Amino acid sequence: MYQEHQYVQKCLQQIEERLDWGSSDAWHNDMFIELSGVIQQETKVLLSPVTLKRVWGRIDYKSAPSITTLNTLAQFAGYQNWRDFKAKGVVKRGFGISKKIRVNLGVIMLSASIMTLIFISFYSLKSPDNVPQPIDASKVVFESRPISKSLPNSVVFNLDLSEINADSIHIQQYWDPTKTIPLSANQRQATGQYYLPGYFRAKLIADGKIIKQHDLFIKTEGWLATLDYQPIPKYLKAEDSEEGKLGLSKTLIEELATNEKPLTSTYHLVEDFKSVSGDNFELRSTIKNTYRDKWAVCQNAAIFILGTKGAMIISFAIPGCTSELGLMMNDVYIDGKEHDLSNLGVDLSEPKEIKIHVKDKKLSIFLENRQLFTGSYREDMGRIAGVRYRFLGAGEVYSSKLSSLKEEFIIPLL
Repeated sequence: MYQEHQYVQKCLQQIEERLDWGSSDAWHNDMFIELSGVIQQETKVLLSPVTLKRVWGRIDYKSAPSITTLNTLAQFAGYQNWRDFKAKGVVKRGFGISKKIRVNLGVIMLSASIMTLIFISFYSLKSPDNVPQPIDASKVVFESRPISKSLPNSVVFNLDLSEINADSIHIQQYWDPTKTIPLSANQRQATGQYYLPGYFRAKLIADGKIIKQHDLFIKTEGWLATLDYQPIPKYLKAEDSEEGKLGLSKTLIEELATNEKPLTSTYHLVEDFKSVSGDNFELRSTIKNTYRDKWAVCQNAAIFILGTKGAMIISFAIPGCTSELGLMMNDVYIDGKEHDLSNLGVDLSEPKEIKIHVKDKKLSIFLENRQLFTGSYREDMGRIAGVRYRFLGAGEVYSSKLSSLKEEFIIPLL
């Protein structure tokens, strides 16, 4: 336990209360990825999901967090910096409580022992008929189907919950535990709303325990473009993309220019790709940045490869902004604050071809045949389920070709 551990724990507690995502003990990988993005959007500092997992104790790491990490967490919690957070004295008040607890520890333990005996005696007198029986998940029905082929999309869940005896039953639509649908025990159907395409995992949860879960595939009909307003994106009609390439109209560029806050635009293609392995593929893309005014001076662009079991996110910016970049290879995240990602600083003011080559979980990135990066990951990506191109501001995609390295075929996406 490092010197400021108690301060850090109090800061994390305040962040959890602010997020209202439920107990961090139940957070999984996708939630730390999302938290990384939320923190970056608010503080303009990127803390990698790996760094966040270390701070939250999900990865065994003995060293204290860096001052950059502490300042960023404090800012996200509502303070000016780490010094300001400590100056508020929130932990010192806790020390007094801890001292009182230590002084009265004997009384507390005696009381706890008495309550335990009462509890055991009470339940020993109860009839065995009243003991809750385990749920037979095979008799529980939890199925889903999307209503339409477009977005936004509603999903119908078919249910049979007669085997479940619980105080709280709900559906968690995807990784975010706040996006839930409450259920009653006799309910036969429920519906959920999805605003973006993707490969999701829906969960049926009773009294905090996952009873059943299944994958849910929200596809696009060809390419879909969005302006990524929160919480609901703006969907762009087909005529908003120029023929032969993906791009935004002048009207939409003007809309970006009038927006006071940073706004991204994204091109999505989510569908079945003939069982292309996410661990053995090649994606060739020709892209260009087309907007660099106001908050888009760094010319950020990113390519997402969505798998049925994971994802890759490869980001680019002009050379002077690479400190803010990050690169995600499924279960491995590389933070530009902690690693040299300067090779991913590229000028995309003119169309450039980027090749993403993955063979046996080894990633190589090329810019017009010049290698920019190589690295490996461990967890299976599953099948490729989608591709996204995201630009801070606006950008264009001139070509996109996906190749399978196992079965040696090419899918022209654009």
